[in-house]
Amino acid sequence: MSARRKSAVGRRKPKSTRKMVKARRRSARAPIRGYMFDLDGTLVLGDKGLQSYDVLPGAIETLNKLKQRGIPYVVLTNGSAHPPAFHAAKLRAVGLPIEDAQMLTPSSVTADVFVQRGVRRALILGSPGVAHALQEAGIETVFPAQSEGQTFEAVYVGWHPECTIKDIEAACNAIWAGAKMYVASDVPFFAARGGRTIGYSYAIVGAIRRLTRTPSIITGKPSQFALSVVARHLGVRKSEVGVVGDDPLVEMIMARRGGATGFGVCTGTTSRAQWAAQPLSRRPHRVLQGVGELLRD
Repeated sequence: MSARRKSAVGRRKPKSTRKMVKARRRSARAPIRGYMFDLDGTLVLGDKGLQSYDVLPGAIETLNKLKQRGIPYVVLTNGSAHPPAFHAAKLRAVGLPIEDAQMLTPSSVTADVFVQRGVRRALILGSPGVAHALQEAGIETVFPAQSEGQTFEAVYVGWHPECTIKDIEAACNAIWAGAKMYVASDVPFFAARGGRTIGYSYAIVGAIRRLTRTPSIITGKPSQFALSVVARHLGVRKSEVGVVGDDPLVEMIMARRGGATGFGVCTGTTSRAQWAAQPLSRRPHRVLQGVGELLRD
């Protein structure tokens, strides 16, 4: 061994030190340059029929501060019943400064995914609003009542409280013929005024999977498809997004997997004690009593 190589070996840091340096590098987070807010349980509590909203304390003030400081933000709900512009208008009516372009739904993400994957025709299990973003992207959408004898590249399951056995049968037939199954949201509950309410797409997908044994592709939170769309709308990298939400299985998993910074609020499905009990993969980087604490030092 040459004298130079011996010298380099002698200067090498101990193995334990190298591991510590790598751990610190992994734990270091990028600065936050934009925010994504969950809706139900974070900014508002709605009724179970999604007809009206109660704004949570500090929500209006926090968004106004971000707007004044020139920090970009978007709202991403896992609710797919209505187009983004419909949601945004209702939120502005209760005082939240949210423009149409700042409002995202799982269907916004699904349209992006379908365009990237070349999906041109999809069977929709959901309300008319579920299909709106897909139609705007040029994707042909068909509902179960008109689906007999047709083939599809995708089945997309969204908000569908009037789902029938015939709808589930149509989805199964499309999948058996080769379609892939995409789902807006695969969480069992979301926060609502007066308590939690069930996620319809979760129940519907459970029935379809039981029959077809096919996996579902989640496009809403906590998917990385969703975080990528959020980052693009904000004009930042995924690691520069501050993800604010109330559900460890949704927003916090998305933040942790994508290298973003997670903020968990206690105004929805999760209490401070429940946040503390989460495993690291579902734990926020910071717990807030409510969204009004987000910009406090």
